[in-house]
Amino acid sequence: MPLILFNKPFQVLCQFSPQPGRASLADYLRTPNIYPAGRLDADSEGLMLLTDDGRLQHSIAHPDHKEAKTYLVQVDGELGADALARLQAPLDLGDFVTKPCKAVRIAEPGWLWPRTPPIRVRADKPTSWIAITLQEGKNRQVRRMTAAVGLPTLRLVRSSIGPFSLATHPLMPGEWVEVPAGDMKKI
Repeated sequence: MPLILFNKPFQVLCQFSPQPGRASLADYLRTPNIYPAGRLDADSEGLMLLTDDGRLQHSIAHPDHKEAKTYLVQVDGELGADALARLQAPLDLGDFVTKPCKAVRIAEPGWLWPRTPPIRVRADKPTSWIAITLQEGKNRQVRRMTAAVGLPTLRLVRSSIGPFSLATHPLMPGEWVEVPAGDMKKI
């Protein structure tokens, strides 16, 4: 029963079934009978876990067992103390209120690969980087959180899930590695 760490490239769909004109997981992974344990939007990049073990997949992705996930987020605008405090506190997004989370301002990660295509750059508008660690994961939650505090997301990279990270398992977009499933079951 493999546990695969995969660095999902920008604009790749988190599904194996083909969709005309769109890249999917099938373009990168040929291991039979594996499924994503959680998803990333096509316009998000970074770490995904895939497995053929339904119970493990459930324990990773189910809301009752949510693993901590860290996202590196480049936002449009200058991150101030007020916006940072609002991100960390429960934040009303209309259809749900987020749980408190860890959010810290960071420098642009030096190890991060260039995105293809690159984000838009406006010389008159600064950008900021934030590391946000969540214990939950609603649809487009990080993007909705940054928009709610007036800082639209320009780039979103999931850097870690539970005990696994792109720091401990450096993978370029499209690369994957198999790891012992027992490392995840320690949760």
